[in-house]
Amino acid sequence: MIPGSFAYHRPTSIDDAVALLTQLGEDALAIAGGHSLIPMMKLRLATPDHLVDLAGVAELKGMRADGADVVIGAMTTQYEVAASDLLAQKIPILRETSLLIADPQVRYVGTLGGNVANGDPGNDMPAVMLCLGATYHVTGKGGQRRIGAREFYQGAYFTALEPGEILTAIRIPVPATGHGYDYQKLKRKIGDYATAAAAVVLTLKGGGEVASCSIGLTNVAETPLWAKEAADILVGSRLDAATVQRAVAAAEAITSPASDTRGPARYRTKMAGVMLARALARAKERARA
Repeated sequence: MIPGSFAYHRPTSIDDAVALLTQLGEDALAIAGGHSLIPMMKLRLATPDHLVDLAGVAELKGMRADGADVVIGAMTTQYEVAASDLLAQKIPILRETSLLIADPQVRYVGTLGGNVANGDPGNDMPAVMLCLGATYHVTGKGGQRRIGAREFYQGAYFTALEPGEILTAIRIPVPATGHGYDYQKLKRKIGDYATAAAAVVLTLKGGGEVASCSIGLTNVAETPLWAKEAADILVGSRLDAATVQRAVAAAEAITSPASDTRGPARYRTKMAGVMLARALARAKERARA
């Protein structure tokens, strides 16, 4: 439970951080809040020779409205996400999800960028970002680029980030006024990863029919899942029981969870469906309100 030895670096700018990661190569890892990386180092599942701490890079912090989007710096903490009036007004599912992550001590230090960038399928925010259609701002030795969240996750702990690149910000389109939303998470105890979880954002027409819907699933595959087919089934419906059942079945069909201490694979798949049905019901209530 003791990490191996490593050299510690604390850059003060994005350019300096990228330069360090480029110079040090595969022997270096960037660290944000550290709540995923440090446990892996203690178990010797990660053994970097160099740690590049991003906590001193002021450019990576804060959030702002930018036209029809909200842009959040990668080093913004989960506590700051949960406490933000801007997000509570424009993208409240982020606050709701942040409050379900770990415990207050972790949320004071854990960052939004760290949660979405390392490719851990158990993290909560990636599925929410798929649901919201977020885009990640990335900087590396070749300059800046943007990667859609729905193209970012490629396998467990494997993402579209190239060597030396860091995620600098998350850009999220603000959902339509009056949208419904919910994040339902089944976990064994407070602070645990999800056995299964589902994120929903939807809008309703004046007659109560679903005008748009997006669904993300957490911890039921090697990556977070965007359940597009399930969401498409719901568009045009009034979220009647039969249509919801069809959408749940479509969402369950794309899952491939592992059997582990949270339960056998079949159970976790079914719990993803249960979480989705609950999230749809709550999102519908909020959209009507």
